[in-house]
Amino acid sequence: MRIAVFCGSAMGVDPDYEASARALATSMAAAGHELVFGGGRVGLMGVVADSALAAGGKVIGVMPQALRDREIQHTGLSELYVVEDMHQRKAKMAELADGFVALPGGVGTLEEIFEAWAWAQLGYHNKPCAFFNVKGYFDQLLAFVNTMVSQQFLAASHQQMLIISEEIKTLVQEIEDYSAPPNKWE
Repeated sequence: MRIAVFCGSAMGVDPDYEASARALATSMAAAGHELVFGGGRVGLMGVVADSALAAGGKVIGVMPQALRDREIQHTGLSELYVVEDMHQRKAKMAELADGFVALPGGVGTLEEIFEAWAWAQLGYHNKPCAFFNVKGYFDQLLAFVNTMVSQQFLAASHQQMLIISEEIKTLVQEIEDYSAPPNKWE
């Protein structure tokens, strides 16, 4: 299974973010899963790639040319796709991946996982979307998702599409076992 990981191009202030990114990538590689990610060598992105590679895993990067030109490309990947822009990056990652996981990160991380989730909700794919909720990093965001449901802007079944865990073993198992609910218009 190929799993796309969305995460920060920064490390964050808590060293547990790095440790958790390292542990997730190592666990994925040990389970035979391939990593698809943004192709960078910086922040948690670099940690995830380095850790999966060190564990013998296959790591596939997808990077826009403009970011490659800024020399933030990871140079030790199994494969690297260079695309024109961020739209093509997300489309290529979605094409390559069998599932998606968000680790702590910023605006880009949220935008990527929310787009993957929106596509799943609309039935463009039936792939799992997960949040690795390291030390409750996503708690406030997930509370807002509850607000979307309570205000009837999101069906509870589409909220339940999300896999949320602080435990790597549970997260990976739920991704492997995922079965998509009906899409929004069924």
